[in-house]
Amino acid sequence: MSDIFREIDEELRRDNLAKLWDKYSHFVIGLAVLVVAAVAAVEGWSWYKARERREESVRYTAALDLARRGENAQAADAFALLGRQASSGYRVLARLEEADSRAKAGDAGAALAAYEGLADDRSVDPVYRDLGTLLWAQHSLGKEDPNAVVSRLAPLTADGNAWRPLALETTALAKLRAGDRPAALDIYKRLADDLTAPQGLRARASEMVSALGEAPASASAAPASAAAAPAATAAAPAPAADAAAAASDAASNKDK
Repeated sequence: MSDIFREIDEELRRDNLAKLWDKYSHFVIGLAVLVVAAVAAVEGWSWYKARERREESVRYTAALDLARRGENAQAADAFALLGRQASSGYRVLARLEEADSRAKAGDAGAALAAYEGLADDRSVDPVYRDLGTLLWAQHSLGKEDPNAVVSRLAPLTADGNAWRPLALETTALAKLRAGDRPAALDIYKRLADDLTAPQGLRARASEMVSALGEAPASASAAPASAAAAPAATAAAPAPAADAAAAASDAASNKDK
């Protein structure tokens, strides 16, 4: 007798399950389809972005090859196109390289415009915008009003800014260009004693302190200071270029 009741119970359970399946099966199937579609979309998007980064890497390398061969105008055009079209960190990299190639091609105005464009682009991470400002300032020495350069660099000289030591060094050079030797000397002294500044920059600052400190404090010293400024200015972009390379590496890895 117990077997009969057990069979009846199992039969009722099967009927209830069948009714539940008939009632909710389309929801279950729909949910399963959505899960599969979501997984496929994520995988497809990942594949698409990986392919996009590979293509941008190939284009960036090709533009670099043009620059290495000295075809700077063509390289600048290639970098400019990539800078407009890229969606990854290569966008910032390409814009930095475009400006550098414009400068090497002898088009100083276009180089400054490229750096300024990066500095003013609010869609770019602030650290790279500040780098654009710094490079604009360094390449503006001898071309723009030195007081305008100092003013533009002022936000970068604040404590905590990633480019503070380089911005202060460039500010000192601009001060020399403006004939303000005491202000330049004060900045160089602070940089020479700044343990957080890069060692190479501190060494350059110490050399400038020695050079400016030995000069006689008279009217005749002004030409000497002004003469020293162009030489230092010519060497100045190199440290910033190294910093730009480091920042660019970070930019290329940011979206990977």
